[in-house]
Amino acid sequence: MSTASGISNLAQALRDQHADTTIHDRGDRLLIEASTDRLYDLAVALTSDHGCEFADLAIEQHAEQDAEEDTASFTARYFFYADTGVLVEIVTASTNAELPAISDRIHAADWHEREAEDMFGIHFTGHPFMGDFILHDTVWPENVAPMRRGFDHGERVSEKGLGEDWQPPRLIDEPGLFAFPVGPIWSDYAESGLWILETPGEHIHQAHTRLFYKFRGVQKIAEGQSTGQALLLAERFSGSSAFAHGLAYCQALEKLAGCEVPARAQMLRVIVAEFERIRYHAMTIAELAGSTGLAVGKARGQDIEETLLRLSGEVFSHRYLFGLIAPGGLAWAPDDEALARLDHGLQAAAEELEQLERLLTASSSFLDRIEEMGGLSTEDAVRYGTLGPVARAADRTLDLRVSLPYGIYDRLKVTVAHETEGDGYARMRVFFSEIRVSAALIRDLLSRLEDGPFAAPFEVVPGAALGWVEAPAGATFHWLRVDEAGLIARWQVAAPSFRNWHAFQQVFDGAAFQDFPIIMASYGLSVAENDR
Repeated sequence: MSTASGISNLAQALRDQHADTTIHDRGDRLLIEASTDRLYDLAVALTSDHGCEFADLAIEQHAEQDAEEDTASFTARYFFYADTGVLVEIVTASTNAELPAISDRIHAADWHEREAEDMFGIHFTGHPFMGDFILHDTVWPENVAPMRRGFDHGERVSEKGLGEDWQPPRLIDEPGLFAFPVGPIWSDYAESGLWILETPGEHIHQAHTRLFYKFRGVQKIAEGQSTGQALLLAERFSGSSAFAHGLAYCQALEKLAGCEVPARAQMLRVIVAEFERIRYHAMTIAELAGSTGLAVGKARGQDIEETLLRLSGEVFSHRYLFGLIAPGGLAWAPDDEALARLDHGLQAAAEELEQLERLLTASSSFLDRIEEMGGLSTEDAVRYGTLGPVARAADRTLDLRVSLPYGIYDRLKVTVAHETEGDGYARMRVFFSEIRVSAALIRDLLSRLEDGPFAAPFEVVPGAALGWVEAPAGATFHWLRVDEAGLIARWQVAAPSFRNWHAFQQVFDGAAFQDFPIIMASYGLSVAENDR
């Protein structure tokens, strides 16, 4: 079924079910204008009846004069997508900073609603737990909403939070049970995050995730900046996925401008994106080996990662691909000699990774530590809306390169690697399988790279648009509002780590303390990307 027919069929089905709702077929998406009392039914119908996935929630405050008023009004945009290439946007207005919660039926929206409550002060009726999420109660007072127009991010908040009076939440009440904190300060170079493990002794019964210790407010900082300045932020809040986030951001700008990216630039974009995926997965595999005490395996993995980083620096002028992506294509392009070095270097790295895979899978002591460890069931993967390799290891096969193709991915053969067990070993197999798929895509494109410009002329156009990519860790969405002056008015990022950390705490029941770092490493998630 084509995207156009899929959108048309869904539009007709929704009109039959919800005759009192305005539904527009925009060609590239379905736009639904809904009242707040119809929002819940529409969202549930999309996910339960029509197989759509929840993608993101973007909140906009209305007129600037509402900035300090208790009656501030907002527009909420709920984005959904289906594996038939259908994108759905539900738009609803709130005049009293209140919206119905949808997370009791669409649990993937839970953290998105909690984020909107912390950032905008919007109450979601029916949500069981609001507050103390991004804005920790230990530091932030309850009455602050930093994404509202009246909040000045350049000034310190004068009021204090609970401070030393804060106590960690307890989810289980049993005799002899105690809460054991892991983090937020770690050895080595691990990022700041706290996990509170509830246990009667050695085995974990429940885990509670507390992140955002280094929340940077990137989306607030971007407001009023030029699109070029905001692109620097998009590349830098998650250095390990810099190109992916920059690509999603640029695609949103290109939609606004109606910019057609040249064929050579499109092919080069895929080459770079898949190269970043290989390097990201190599990094994750190295950390997984190290988490089990397999020092030689970790060293081999880190050596491969370093080889790929140096190759990136030689070919693309930056180890982490900063400064390469640009609206309209690329900021610059490597010449044929550099691309030949990429081809040769990538083949050598792929051979090293295949050898590492054989060594790891032949190590019984290593497999004993990751098999049946941190298992995520398919049911929980669906319930939490997990993304990327974490989801695909639990037989959830969504991949935006296939289900919602962008750029030239609709003309490429992308094999979606997946496993069924959902444990650490399944996740490792998915990482290696995706490396092979990415390497094959790169070799194919290098062999038939078209001539032509590496960028098209681009001018900033005001409006709002959604861009997306399948980043190394999973589906990533960037929604932008550009004002008449060509500056960022609102920017909402849905990063895969934000979604997958939500599910992370569900996989520890019965695991021992020493299993915790292994399970964490097998997820391959970023705290920095989450704490944007």
